[in-house]
Amino acid sequence: MDITDKYAVYGNPIKHSKSPQIHKLFAEQTGEHMVYRSHQVELGKFADAAQSFFDNGGKGLNITLPFKLDAYEFAGQLSDRARLAGAVNTLALQGDGKIYGDNTDGAGMVRDMQHNLGWQIEGKRILLLGAGGAVRGVIEPIAKQNPSLIVVANRTVGKAQKLAHDFAEYGDIRGCSYEALHGNQFDIIINGTSASLAGELPPLETNLLSDEACCYDMMYGAEPTPFMRWSAENMAWAVADGLGMLVEQAAESFCIWRGVRPKTREVIDAMRAQLEG
Repeated sequence: MDITDKYAVYGNPIKHSKSPQIHKLFAEQTGEHMVYRSHQVELGKFADAAQSFFDNGGKGLNITLPFKLDAYEFAGQLSDRARLAGAVNTLALQGDGKIYGDNTDGAGMVRDMQHNLGWQIEGKRILLLGAGGAVRGVIEPIAKQNPSLIVVANRTVGKAQKLAHDFAEYGDIRGCSYEALHGNQFDIIINGTSASLAGELPPLETNLLSDEACCYDMMYGAEPTPFMRWSAENMAWAVADGLGMLVEQAAESFCIWRGVRPKTREVIDAMRAQLEG
């Protein structure tokens, strides 16, 4: 009889997901008895696949593109941060049989910045590039660290302005075009666009960085992204990719499921070595 708790990540495509390796390392480190696999789900079939998973003894799911909105709709109960993000990347079976939906992306990024990289967010001027789901998911966790200003810049200005409006109660948050950034400088610039995946760069001026600016790309890879190269060329004080965010958001999910927080530093180092190997 198989008594090992079952977890998985659902997405499409899913082949290149690092989540199974990350959670395997977490389980080994903490002594938790669990299996974690990846599953490619057919488009339009998420709810059926998730229901079947939980009906057959599954305990929790991670959700990646393009199903985070489907997971939001599927969850029977939502965390505040999932409701604000409008998306779910973690589903957990509760004791009462309900499925709890959470979004750990923003918390993962903030934890990576503060605990792994040693960056300070409080009192800083933050620039977020892009106005899609990735950016929406991190605004509230960043705002909770009390920056002096958050600016969302996007090609489609209306999307940036809508995000600023939606999160207005959390601080000084503004939306604008890339052109409207002219003459302004920021302490932390975060690339939340998908431009890096295409080897491209948002249309940025060269004078956006303050004297000790830190630049963060939510994407990651074996080589620096175009945004990371731009940051270094423009004398950023520190530059980082999103591998730490990936591991930290996974640790947050693991903690929701198992009630124990794994140590992430050694896992980030292991994943980095594998990526660059």
